[in-house]
Amino acid sequence: MSDAAATASPTAPPPASSATPAVRRGLVKSVLSGDAVILQGQPQNGPPPEWTVYLSNVSAPRLGRRPTDSAPATPDEPYAWEAREFLRGKLVGQFVTFVRDFTASSGRDHGRVYLGGTSPADAENVAEEAVAAGLLEVRQGKITDDYTTKLLELQEQAKASGKGKWSSTPGTIREIRWVIDNPRELVDKYAQKPIDAVIEMVRDGSTVRAFLLPNYEYITLQLSGVRAPSTKNPTSHDSRAEPFSEEAKFFVESRLLQRDVQIILESTSNQNFVGSIIHPKGNIAESLLREGYAKCVDWSIGLCTGGAQKLRDAERQAKEKRVRLWKSYTPAASGYSGDRKAFSAKVVEVVLNDAVVVQKEDGTEMKLHLSSIRLPRETGEDKQPSVGRQFRPLYDVPFMFQAREFLRKRIHGKKVQVQIDYVQPKSDNFPEKTCATIKHGDLNIAEGLISRGLSKVVRHRADDENRSCEYDLLLAAEANAEKGKKGLFADKTAEKKDTLRIQEITGDVAKSKQFLPYLQRGGRAEGVVEFLSGGSRLRIYIPKETVLITFLLGGINCPKGSRVGPGGVTIGAAEPFADEAAAFTRKLVLQHEVQLEVESTDKNGNFVGYLFVSPDGNTSRGINLSEALVEAGLATLHFTAERSGHYNALLAAENRAKKAKKNIWANYTEEQHQEEVEVQQADTSERKQNYRQVAVTDLAPGALRFSAQNIEDGAKIEKMTSEMRQAIADHPPLAGSYAAKRGDLCVAKFSEDGLWYRAKVESVRQGQAEIVYIDYGNRETVEAAKLAQIPGGFASFPAGVKEYNLALVKLPNEDYVQLTLDAFAQYLYGHSSVFVNSEYKVGTAEYVTVYFDSGNKKVDIGKSLVEEGLALADSRREPRLQTLCNEYKSAEDKARKSRKNIWEYGDFTGNDI
Repeated sequence: MSDAAATASPTAPPPASSATPAVRRGLVKSVLSGDAVILQGQPQNGPPPEWTVYLSNVSAPRLGRRPTDSAPATPDEPYAWEAREFLRGKLVGQFVTFVRDFTASSGRDHGRVYLGGTSPADAENVAEEAVAAGLLEVRQGKITDDYTTKLLELQEQAKASGKGKWSSTPGTIREIRWVIDNPRELVDKYAQKPIDAVIEMVRDGSTVRAFLLPNYEYITLQLSGVRAPSTKNPTSHDSRAEPFSEEAKFFVESRLLQRDVQIILESTSNQNFVGSIIHPKGNIAESLLREGYAKCVDWSIGLCTGGAQKLRDAERQAKEKRVRLWKSYTPAASGYSGDRKAFSAKVVEVVLNDAVVVQKEDGTEMKLHLSSIRLPRETGEDKQPSVGRQFRPLYDVPFMFQAREFLRKRIHGKKVQVQIDYVQPKSDNFPEKTCATIKHGDLNIAEGLISRGLSKVVRHRADDENRSCEYDLLLAAEANAEKGKKGLFADKTAEKKDTLRIQEITGDVAKSKQFLPYLQRGGRAEGVVEFLSGGSRLRIYIPKETVLITFLLGGINCPKGSRVGPGGVTIGAAEPFADEAAAFTRKLVLQHEVQLEVESTDKNGNFVGYLFVSPDGNTSRGINLSEALVEAGLATLHFTAERSGHYNALLAAENRAKKAKKNIWANYTEEQHQEEVEVQQADTSERKQNYRQVAVTDLAPGALRFSAQNIEDGAKIEKMTSEMRQAIADHPPLAGSYAAKRGDLCVAKFSEDGLWYRAKVESVRQGQAEIVYIDYGNRETVEAAKLAQIPGGFASFPAGVKEYNLALVKLPNEDYVQLTLDAFAQYLYGHSSVFVNSEYKVGTAEYVTVYFDSGNKKVDIGKSLVEEGLALADSRREPRLQTLCNEYKSAEDKARKSRKNIWEYGDFTGNDI
């Protein structure tokens, strides 16, 4: 028997015996050679029984054998291939009748095979047909019967006619490539064009062996996009067949084995080929999936010539019917509990390259991660930035910045279509993620990233259905990017070439001053706002100079928010309207391309100037962000604006905000305006000193700010509070009946003593309310449901406490902040009462000097902090304050020379004495 026959042999035939029927009917599974075939009986609770039969009294030329470890390959004998093909063309897939003539000592059944008819008498004897065609040679035994005589006559006729092996024409002797040393080379050679082929063996439902014609390359092919259960490995004792493996194998054998097909080679896997089989009756991969004999596999589904969607649809049908491999199938829950899974939204921020923040139609924002997308990952080398600065993944991980820029330029500020795919649960290292497919027009944003090699596709588990709704499209895009060696799939040389070398000029005064002329030359510099830490403090990337700078808006005072210290601890309380100012700036400029007018640097190396943004892309109509904040009532004019060409516009914007009573100016009155005018006109006069005694009730965290009551108001506040509590006791509030809103006056129970106090709601988020007790100044966060409506008549009573800021001083850098705040608290709480004098206002914030009596001496707390090297002196332009400013400045110089506290390592401000 030929090696080709050996590779396709079924299970061993039953031993011959007198019980073996002399006449059997069966389906021809395959043809081993010109004189041997495999027959199948009727299925019996699984794949049908098989037996091999041999044509009696004839012999066929031997087919070539495949090389083994112990023997080389052997060539075909002439006309061996023609003989095999003659029988294959006639018999495969046909029902035949086998009449046994004898059983050899080897156990092989020899006989005659009849095709068609209702009995051997009116059927076609395939051996006679093959002998007549000159493809088989008659073997004459010791006894010549009528059958042998007839065969000899047919053979003589074939010889006389010069047919087949009796002709003068040499038969086909195949030059078979049993081993393909370079599979990729063969894939490239055929360039995904259909190749004629014959399936020689079915190893399992998704793996076959085939001859490619006419060059006779012998290949092992895995069907792209699917995997059927594995059959038992006959060479391994521990191997076990997976459920439905034999059924899947039979399903494919009965349709493809030794059929003429076309094969498309799509890729390689180790030394095997990956591809599709084209048959006139359909795609076998789809049929396997539809019947539940196989499952889709992600690693090769993107290669499938017919498209992945057909395979997914076929698998979905099997899942719905719960057939075979899917009999225990339960659909996976997406985890998304929102009301709508598909909606339109506007992109307001791009977070690295796998997530965006979108604003829905109702104004709410939502963070979405691109489904099935994996960020570029840093290596050990990546974590060492190419320039001396802090490691930042956006700039130091190869291709992450390019990916972010692709998203920013394509969809930032644009309307997109969102399809929620799934929610990735929270894990130890990562928060919960809502994952979605996002489209801008017809472009799948994730596909756009992957096709450029800027991201990779997540390889989900086979049973994980939580993935992108266009997952196969992503896989195909990745395959194309890999083939084209784009981005992340390029060699290391290209990867290093595309890594950015960005300098960060922050906190280095000398470097900032050196770089200042480069930003000032040629008018406005162009940049991209990368991050903001407040309404007027931004981090900006300057592409032309490849630098990252901290930029402060000039000409304005913007409310400052709280800072995040080490360990995520919040330092200091946010000033009123700080959050609103930050939100305003974020909406207007974050990740927008902007223009900068850089005027100077401050003592910390930050750049100061004016920023212009054009939301519609028209640079001639750029919005001055400083002016926009002032006009929105979210910033006030700073005296440095007078030196700028934008002063008149800023002043006019502030006047409009005052008139409209916007935000900071909500309680602004004409009388207050008149007072300011009078103060400005009389500013040449001496500083007024009208100290009043107060009792400090609370200190603001992280700032030189405190709350205090006027001493004479103490008794009134106690009396009012007592009466209010009695009113609440007489008419207890119903729990949950009060809906707190920002800015409301209400009553709340203080956590320390459980008693009711008047409070103002500063914000409400997720059922938690941030409140300030207006008679004492304390702040805390409570459950919004535990707040109650203030009893009638008690809302009109003036707030018992007032908030003050320490004038003419500033906090040092964060290394000494806590030391300064501890000393400030000791000064204030170490005395039963202190005295304050109003010096100036910034917006609505009141700044005061504070003293306490120490024997016969008055101690100025602000000046004392400066003298002890615990604070910095702040300068003011008002003439009436210059004497005091000079005193504070002299105290600072003295502390600096003495190297006290914050000056222990010398002058850190960059100012020489």
